[in-house]
Amino acid sequence: MKRQRDLFYRKLFALVLPMALQNLMTALVGASDALMLGLLDQSSLSAVSLATQVQFVLSLFYAALTIGATVLAAQYWGKGDKEAVEKVLAIVLRVSVIISTVFFLASLFMPGLLMCIFTGEEELILLGIPYLRLVSWSYLFMGISQIYLCIMKNSGRAFLSTVYGSSSVILNIILNAVLIFGLGGLQEMGIRGAALATVIARGIELLLVAAEHAKKDIVRIRWKYLRQPDRVLRKDFYHYTMPVLANEIIWGCGITMFSVIMGHMGNDAVAANSIAGVAKNLISCFCLGIGAGSGIVIGNELGSGNLERAKEYGGRLCRISVVSGVVSGAFLLACSPLILRFASNLSVQAQGYLRIMLYICSYYMIGKSISATLIAGIFCAGGDTRFGLICDAVNMWIVVIPMGLLAAFVFQLPVPVVFFVLNLDEILKLPVEYLHYKKYRWVKNLTVSNEL
Repeated sequence: MKRQRDLFYRKLFALVLPMALQNLMTALVGASDALMLGLLDQSSLSAVSLATQVQFVLSLFYAALTIGATVLAAQYWGKGDKEAVEKVLAIVLRVSVIISTVFFLASLFMPGLLMCIFTGEEELILLGIPYLRLVSWSYLFMGISQIYLCIMKNSGRAFLSTVYGSSSVILNIILNAVLIFGLGGLQEMGIRGAALATVIARGIELLLVAAEHAKKDIVRIRWKYLRQPDRVLRKDFYHYTMPVLANEIIWGCGITMFSVIMGHMGNDAVAANSIAGVAKNLISCFCLGIGAGSGIVIGNELGSGNLERAKEYGGRLCRISVVSGVVSGAFLLACSPLILRFASNLSVQAQGYLRIMLYICSYYMIGKSISATLIAGIFCAGGDTRFGLICDAVNMWIVVIPMGLLAAFVFQLPVPVVFFVLNLDEILKLPVEYLHYKKYRWVKNLTVSNEL
């Protein structure tokens, strides 16, 4: 028993630590953008924070595609079927490239229209347009690299996936400083520098993925599977992915709606919300890593036919997620003075908002950690992808968003109160998530009926 427990923790943290590190490095890009642009002026910070909502929406599609890929890839890899994993990769890649191209064209040719969705302030719209036009090129690179990095995590190469993704992020942060401020004798580019840094970094990430793909005896992109996708796997992929995609869009559009609500409450509210969002993303990286690792660990066991062991692992992961959420929330509170010091260029009003928002974010961590483990991890690993869709649709669009709209525009409550209401989403759904977990509908071997 002790040996099996030790094996579980070794396997989990071999996945969680690289994924948490990669999540952290990705969040650091947003943090560096916020910090460096905040040193220029508050309007630049606010404009880019709103413009990056377009990439946030795109990331929802990537999240759905990678979760859908993990549902099948983790189980087939646990079963030892490399060919099936390559077929899954080809199916997901085709969809990803199409979606990325749509976002690229919209951001390149209609940036003003996109910015108008998030704010009515003319200054912020004009500042965000050149950023969107330039950063749109990175979407084409991400459409390939993000999917392949996901498959690497599901085929025993989580560490290398983290190395490649983190290298791109480190380069992005360095280029941010060089191009935004014009270091080394270069021209100061400001907002355009932040966009160009992202494009270059994502291009390098794609080159690293291409170099990895050139190796032998690994899961690779096969042109024959791209031309003729496997019908059974394609059907299964859409069956499990479409609820996840709908869930991500519903949840993500809800989060975007939060930004829209805050965006119409003034520049100070936008700036404070931007910094609070960056801090929340940074601190929640380990929680998200546990959620992603949970999906792979549980999926491997289910695909191998070890259903009882998967249930046992699920219980351990739930307990770990609670501890992770509490620790993350406490850590955020401990970091609050440092965050406020970095935000010293904000107006006095914005700093006052931010101070309260950071306290509110601390309790959010507990719900986020548990939800990431259950909905995005354990449930999806067994193909139970519909629950998250129903849960988030009701919770966000019937409960939280109407409450936020009433608080902001009908009752005209203070900004921190509106922020509190909008951050109730992860807490309110905890009882329902736990009750659903105990039904064990997620304990399924999805490979049984799909012999290839």
